[in-house]
Amino acid sequence: QVQLVESGGGLVQAGGSLRLTCAASGRTFSSYAMGWFRQAPGKERVFVADISWTGGNTYYADSVKGRFTISRDNAKNTLYLQMNSLKPEDTAVYYCAARMSKFNAGILNPAYYNYWGQGTQVTVSS
Repeated sequence: QVQLVESGGGLVQAGGSLRLTCAASGRTFSSYAMGWFRQAPGKERVFVADISWTGGNTYYADSVKGRFTISRDNAKNTLYLQMNSLKPEDTAVYYCAARMSKFNAGILNPAYYNYWGQGTQVTVSS
């Protein structure tokens, strides 16, 4: 299995930027496709972005498309989420997740992912 630890969250003003990092350990990081999800208080965990195991394919929720960028460095066993032009509605706990499946049919569904980090809080003030 793989262990995931997120970092980089914090408090930022609307329009600002943050970069989240997800450090992986355990089984080979490059064997997994990776995703970011977020969960606001009282709401369900929702898909943000996903990246294939090679990094060659990326997918984004409509709400973040053009503002967020997912990337990975397999040599460093690290996943990133660059978040620009942040809005108050981006406030949530952000989770990274790993999936063993190479098929992207279910990437919007949290149940499609096999391993999860503990989350990092992102708060965007207006």
